[in-house]
Amino acid sequence: MSDTTGIPGDATGAPLIRARGLRREYRAARREPFARRARTVALDDVDLDVAAGRALGIIGESGSGKSTLIRLLLALDRPTSGTVSVDGRPVEASASARALHWLRRETGLVFQDPYASLDPRQSVGRIVSEPLRALDIAGDHRARVAEVLARVGLDPAMADRYPHEFSGGQRQRVALARAIAHRPRILVGDEPMSALDVTVRAQILDLLRELTADGMTLVLVSHDIGVVQNLCDDVAVMKDGRIVEHGPTTQVLHRPAHEYTKRLLAAIPVIPGR
Repeated sequence: MSDTTGIPGDATGAPLIRARGLRREYRAARREPFARRARTVALDDVDLDVAAGRALGIIGESGSGKSTLIRLLLALDRPTSGTVSVDGRPVEASASARALHWLRRETGLVFQDPYASLDPRQSVGRIVSEPLRALDIAGDHRARVAEVLARVGLDPAMADRYPHEFSGGQRQRVALARAIAHRPRILVGDEPMSALDVTVRAQILDLLRELTADGMTLVLVSHDIGVVQNLCDDVAVMKDGRIVEHGPTTQVLHRPAHEYTKRLLAAIPVIPGR
């Protein structure tokens, strides 16, 4: 089982997000009739706790299971075995869309690609207000769109424009605005800064830091260990579908216990003289 020691819960001692024994297998297509299909294990017996108001970074090489894990946490995929709960409530990936409204209300997701994640046929205002409509949230949607665009550093007048009129960094701000428009308690980012240049990445990092300072719980998948070190309270290190190390960021990144974590840190380029 994965090590979850050192991860604080909320005031009651219970984590906001809890996963136990998560396993996800995929079966390959048959190459020949009646042949047995090979199985690929993407996640293998993963335990994870995320405390309310904390920022958790998930790191590891490509194919380690990071994106699969967050898909299971958000009920975007179904585990082969294991359980997930949010605020003590079981997450059933097999439930209907209506039955999962409570989970969609609690969570927001920012994808990696700011170009593919926005519908080019919709205006920015309609894109940002999408979760408000989908979750039947009452109120002045235009006012909320203007408010959240300003929060991510965009002119509210841009609501009538379309994605092709924006740079990559601006598009990712739009994606972030959409993810927080319905005021979720939990924000999940799947490599949300990997396609951005250094300056824009720093701006998005500042926005995420503001959100976590306001009490939002963050789960961030990232290849950039520097981002995790500067933003996250806790870190989980994944390898071959397992969490091999999990704890406070300062402990894991400065005093790693697992050999794989040590190799990851040793592979970070260092500028001579710094």
